[in-house]
Amino acid sequence: MASSDYNPTPHVIPEGENATPLEVVGGDCTDTEKLIIIMCGLPATGKTHIGNRIARYLSFFLDVQTKIFNVGDYRRELFGASLPAEFFDHSNKENMAKREQACDAALSDLVDYMKQDGVRVGILDSTNSSRTRRAHIRHVLQQENQLKCKIIVLESVVDKEEVIEQNVQFIKRNAPDYEGKDEKEAMEDFHKRREMYMNVYEPVDESDGSHIKVINNQTFVVHNTGGYLPQKVVHFVMNLHSQPRVFYLSRHGQSEYNLLGKIGGDAGLTDAGLEYARRLAVFASDVVGKQVVKDEATGEEKKVSRPARLWTSTLRRTKETAQFIKREVITAKKWDNGEEFKWIQFQGRTRRNLDELYAGVCDGLTYAEIAEKFPEEFKRRQEDKLTYRYPRGESYMDVTLRLETIVLDIERTREPILIVGHQGIHRLLYAYFMGLPRDQAPFVSIPLNTVIELSPHAYGCDEKRYVLLSKEELLKDGQDEPVTSMPMKEMAENAQKKSSGEGKTYDFDPMNPPSF
Repeated sequence: MASSDYNPTPHVIPEGENATPLEVVGGDCTDTEKLIIIMCGLPATGKTHIGNRIARYLSFFLDVQTKIFNVGDYRRELFGASLPAEFFDHSNKENMAKREQACDAALSDLVDYMKQDGVRVGILDSTNSSRTRRAHIRHVLQQENQLKCKIIVLESVVDKEEVIEQNVQFIKRNAPDYEGKDEKEAMEDFHKRREMYMNVYEPVDESDGSHIKVINNQTFVVHNTGGYLPQKVVHFVMNLHSQPRVFYLSRHGQSEYNLLGKIGGDAGLTDAGLEYARRLAVFASDVVGKQVVKDEATGEEKKVSRPARLWTSTLRRTKETAQFIKREVITAKKWDNGEEFKWIQFQGRTRRNLDELYAGVCDGLTYAEIAEKFPEEFKRRQEDKLTYRYPRGESYMDVTLRLETIVLDIERTREPILIVGHQGIHRLLYAYFMGLPRDQAPFVSIPLNTVIELSPHAYGCDEKRYVLLSKEELLKDGQDEPVTSMPMKEMAENAQKKSSGEGKTYDFDPMNPPSF
C-alpha cells in the first residue's frame, strides 16, 4: 500500500463521510450557554414581530433551540380571547391579578424549558410595561440558581404616529384577540387598551440590567450586553424593521442543462427559458414594481410605481432570465423623512451567495450518471439530503451558512425584492421565512416558471404563487430529481405538500397569463 493511502486511524465524524458536522454549524456556543430575552414595549410597537424573527433566526441559522412564551396566549387560554379593553385597566385589582396569573404561568413554563440540557434561548413576549413587573420577572428567574442564564430586556419604542397606526391596522386584522370582530370596534378597543398601558408605562433604563433598546428601528441602545448569543441577537435586531414588506422568489428559466437533466453547470437558457424571462419582465413591471393606492379625493384605486430591487446569482442562467426586465428611473420618497429622490428601478445586483449548491465532482452529470459512477455517494445523498456534501462540493448546510447574509439583507430591506435564483437556494429561503424545520428544506417544491410571493409578518408569512409558463407548454422540463428513499421519503412528501401550493387555486389561465 502506498504511503499516501495509509490511514489506519481516520478522523470519522458522526454524520458520516462527506457530511457537514452539524454541531459546528451553529457557531461558537458552549454546551451550557443559555439566554433569556424579556420583551418590553407598548402595544403596536412590533414586539411580537421582533421576538418571532429572533427565534426563527437563531433556530434556523445557528441551530439553537429557541422557544417563545407569549403571555397573551396564556391569558387567552385562561380567560378567553374576547376581553374588553377594561380588562387591561391597571387600577382594577381583580383583572391585574388575572394578568399576573397568566404571566406567572408563562414564567413557570419558561423556567422548566430553560432547565433542560443544551444551548437554548427562551423569549418572554409581553408588554412588561412597569419596572415592578420586570423586577418580578428577574427575581423569579434569578432565584432559580440552576438556570445560570444570561437575561436581556429588549424594549421596542415607536413614537411615530404613522408607524403606530400602520401597526394597529395590521393587528386588528391578524391578532387572535380580534379574530372575527368588526374592524371599527376592534380599532376602538385596541386604542383604549393601548391608552391603559401608556398610563403606567415606564421605559427601560440601567436599573433593568442588560438591555437592548430599539427606537423606531433607527436608533439602538445596547447596555451591558456581551457574549456570543447576545451579540448575535444585537446584530440581528439592528437589521430588522416591522413594516410590511414583500419579496419574490423565481428560479431561472429553463436552462440547457435542465432540458438534459444535468445538475449544476453554467448553461444558458432554452427557447422556453427565454419565453419565461420575457413573461417575468412583464410580471416585474406590473406586480413587483407597482402598488395599488387609493385617491383620497375620488376614492378610486390606481397602480403607481414603487421602488423595487433585483438580485441574481453570478451564474449565466439567472442573468439571462433577468435580461428583459426594464431599468427605468422613477421618483421615490425616502421612508424615514419623505424626501424625494431618483431611483433606478430593478438595478441588478449580482450576488455570489445566491449561486446554486455546488455539486463538486458531480457537476454537469445527470442523476442516473451519478448513480452509475458514484453509487455510494448517490446512496448517501438519498439517505440524508440536508447534511450530505458532494465530493469537493457543498451540502445544504454549507449553503445555509452563506445565505445568512442574504437573509439579513432581506430582513432590513424595505423595498420589494425580486430574487432570480436556483432551486436549492430558494428552498432554504422559503423554509426560513415559512417557518419550516431545516431538515424539510431540501424537499420544498420550487418549480420552474413560477414566482413565489412571500410577505413575512408578526404572525407568520403569507404566500402567493404565480404560474407564468405552464408545464404543458414545455415539451420536457428535465426536472427528474430522484425520489428520496426511506427513511426520508415521508419527510420529503410532507414538505412538498406544504410548499407545492396543493389545494391553491389561481384566478388566471397559466397558458395565457394576464398583465399583472
